[in-house]
Amino acid sequence: MENGTLNNEQKKALAEFIEVVNRMRKVQNKPLISQSTAIKFLCARKFDVARSIILHEQHEETRLREGLFNFSCAVEPLKSELQTQKFTILPTRDSTGAAIAIFTARYHTPNFSSHQTTLQGIVYQLDIALENIKTQRCGLVFIYDMSDSKYANFDYDLSQKILTLLKGGYPAKLKKVLIVTAPLWFKAPFKILRLFVREKLRDRVFTISLPQLTQYIPRESLPKHLGGTIDIDHNKWLTYCLNYMTNSEKYGSSDMSEHICNSNNTKKEVDPDPKVNNVIGENNIERSAIVKNNLSSGWTCNTANSREESSPMPTSSVSSGFSDDDSLRCDSSQSLTISQFIDHVLKKKRTGLMKEYEEIKTRSPDGTFTASRVRANLLKNRYTDVLCYDHTRVLLAQSDNDPLSDYIHANFVDGYKQKNAFISTQGPLPHTCADFWRMIWEQQVLVIVMTTKVFECGKVKCEQYWPPEESSEDQMYHNFKISTNSVNKFDNYVVTRLEITYTNTNEVRQVSHFQFNSWPDFGVPHSAVAMLDFLGKVRKCQSSMLQVLGDKWAGHQKGPPIVVHCSAGIGRTGTFCTLDICINRLEDTNTVDIKSSVERIRSQRAYSIQTAEQYVFCHLALIEYALARGFISTPPDLSELNSLDDSD
Repeated sequence: MENGTLNNEQKKALAEFIEVVNRMRKVQNKPLISQSTAIKFLCARKFDVARSIILHEQHEETRLREGLFNFSCAVEPLKSELQTQKFTILPTRDSTGAAIAIFTARYHTPNFSSHQTTLQGIVYQLDIALENIKTQRCGLVFIYDMSDSKYANFDYDLSQKILTLLKGGYPAKLKKVLIVTAPLWFKAPFKILRLFVREKLRDRVFTISLPQLTQYIPRESLPKHLGGTIDIDHNKWLTYCLNYMTNSEKYGSSDMSEHICNSNNTKKEVDPDPKVNNVIGENNIERSAIVKNNLSSGWTCNTANSREESSPMPTSSVSSGFSDDDSLRCDSSQSLTISQFIDHVLKKKRTGLMKEYEEIKTRSPDGTFTASRVRANLLKNRYTDVLCYDHTRVLLAQSDNDPLSDYIHANFVDGYKQKNAFISTQGPLPHTCADFWRMIWEQQVLVIVMTTKVFECGKVKCEQYWPPEESSEDQMYHNFKISTNSVNKFDNYVVTRLEITYTNTNEVRQVSHFQFNSWPDFGVPHSAVAMLDFLGKVRKCQSSMLQVLGDKWAGHQKGPPIVVHCSAGIGRTGTFCTLDICINRLEDTNTVDIKSSVERIRSQRAYSIQTAEQYVFCHLALIEYALARGFISTPPDLSELNSLDDSD
């Protein structure tokens, strides 16, 4: 559905949905639903008629069970509930166009607000937000802000009811749920709450710190108290809602909102929008068009930084690369079975694969580099020709109200079935080590992968940002003390267990540092087997450290992002990420698609995989892995592809 216009298939689905639902409603002696309401349910389920009908039934049951019919927003206790500001709709949207709803936990006092009243306040505002065609099409992001909240503010049963409503009892696409600044005591009930969320949605529920919120929603779409730039006026939003409902009553309400406000109550408190009153006649079609147009322009917030809904916003890492809303399966028309993949490689040969890479390499960058080019940030970049995309860059928490203090030369890269699985970054510089450790701390990183040596080819490739030996003195970077607890050296790599102490609070965390030493700059590892063994050890370590965390981590089941860096953070770093993604996909689906994987990584971290040799190596290493794991039984003849030049 584009701009409210249905295609033929959608029109057919609409007619079928209305016929089935209204037939049931006639039997039940209920009012018939309108076309506009039917479209909302269909949009929420991608015009799948059967699923939309189920959603409609669940929606009716939920409203009836929770007492969400025939209430007035101008009558107590709902009137006071709305004034608490515990739930509001922002005047901005996320980068995909989804509406943003915020529930602020610290404003909720269970002893003074019943479940029914709180839910009425939520659906009252959601119903009006959902009148917007763009919201119907793009869905809803739900932020559960637990900042500064106490256990006394938490209501487990209410949380369960809200999740039940949103997961399958409300006609809106729930794009993601962001739980911000969850206290430690929330971890256990959260694990139980996740069970009430269908599996497909579970990967869209994130517990994040406040600095991480801008990874999911652009800063210019967030209020200032959540690290954004806008001033919100909840009272102005409520006035907008009252005006809308008053005119809905006067000129014919839609059946989605007929239960909410009685015009006799609301007209006395707030006059309807004069722009609407002066223009609308008795013609309901004319009225509907004008109100929809008024609503589609969004309500305004009290700030010079607010945006019109049509204003472009930078794409976030959540909506680019592998991250569609339903999964990270990376399905594409180019995917091949392992046997087809080997035939493809043998047919292409070395020259064909290199030509394929050159075609990818010549494409223009898939984003902007504005932040990297700010004068104050230029010195934070190791190389002048390697910059960070704006839409996926990692944002640090601002310090001392300095807007430039959020910059670090690092980008999020999605993994297989995991958003933001990696942070691809450059080797730290002497003056960026403190920012590097701040990023590790804020992103709750467990594993760092380093695919370069500190000194190579007569040049410093990376600052020594950690104590190299157990006997080394601790290193201090502003508020972070770095200690080395153990060092284990293997033929091709070194594993160092580090301890980070945040001196402001004396909190201590463990981080594993993996350094692969057999990988020349601009080249490829001398042994695919050694590289694959290294990658396997990294994943095993991430998994074991995640188990140790237990309830302290309530995010994605694969854990926090793995930080990967070389010197520039694109060549060897991109190769490592590509192999990890392709191996996980092979294990899961028995299919391969290296070309699309590289293209998608490059859309999040510019110039990832720096040379054709690295691109060819990914193909050879994947075949080596398939052979070792029994995906193929007979080794193919790769003699024409193995003559790789490992020089810099």
